[in-house]
Amino acid sequence: AGLYFCKGLHARYCNNPHEALKNFNMGRKDVDWGTQCIYNMVEIYLNPDNDTAWDEMDGSPVNGGKTMDNAEAVKAAEKLLKEVKVRTRSLPLKHHILECYAMMASRGKSDVENALNRLVELANTDRDSVPVLFAMASAFTMLKQTPKARNQLKRVAKMQYNAEEADDFERSWLLLADIHIQGGKYDLAQDMCKKCLKYNKSCAKAWEGMGQIMEREQSYRDASDHYEMAWKYENESSPTVGYRLAFNYLKAKRFVEAIDVCHKVMTAYPSYPKIKKDILEKARSSIRP
Repeated sequence: AGLYFCKGLHARYCNNPHEALKNFNMGRKDVDWGTQCIYNMVEIYLNPDNDTAWDEMDGSPVNGGKTMDNAEAVKAAEKLLKEVKVRTRSLPLKHHILECYAMMASRGKSDVENALNRLVELANTDRDSVPVLFAMASAFTMLKQTPKARNQLKRVAKMQYNAEEADDFERSWLLLADIHIQGGKYDLAQDMCKKCLKYNKSCAKAWEGMGQIMEREQSYRDASDHYEMAWKYENESSPTVGYRLAFNYLKAKRFVEAIDVCHKVMTAYPSYPKIKKDILEKARSSIRP
């Protein structure tokens, strides 16, 4: 079971949710590793693309090669959380937070508000819990209360980093960077992305954020360099990053590289919109004499 857990974790960080779910499922009945396997499965079901901003999620992990809709994914996550409840007497904080995420994943306003109320109760018990603060920020983001989300994230940004809560620190910094990018505060956003890369050089979302900043400043050559790193660390499996990389290659007049990336995206995602017309055809016509 320990091996399945490790394989699942490896697959998850290689951006392969199908393979990760398969391995975690093999280990989920184990006494020692089962709970950790289940918590990872729940996180994948609720957020398969590992998006930072929950309002951007399309919530469609994969089950046996077929995409699931959001309601199915939430049901699967809730069922797994009940499994843990049956076998464990004292539930860890993580369990309560995941239950809140499951409520939020339905995207109904009342569900998100209920989840937020539960998170506020958890925050009263442990005021400096980074996972709780990030979950609250996510709820505020979904309720379109960006200033409140920003306040929670700024608290996290001032805290002393610790490796045990590394994932939640990283997600908090990335969400704050995203808020700053939307607000046009590129210097502050860049600081957050650099903070992520200081502790995790292979953080694809931070490289992507840096690329977005450069792209908005119309520095396409620098943007493509950053998207290149994001594409590499996403294991060349994110169509969004592939599209942005190809687009910036096109703008930087690196037409052959743009065509290569287009082919990779279209092979993995044949129905991915716009890439053929927007980028591939333009890059091809630019090469022709």
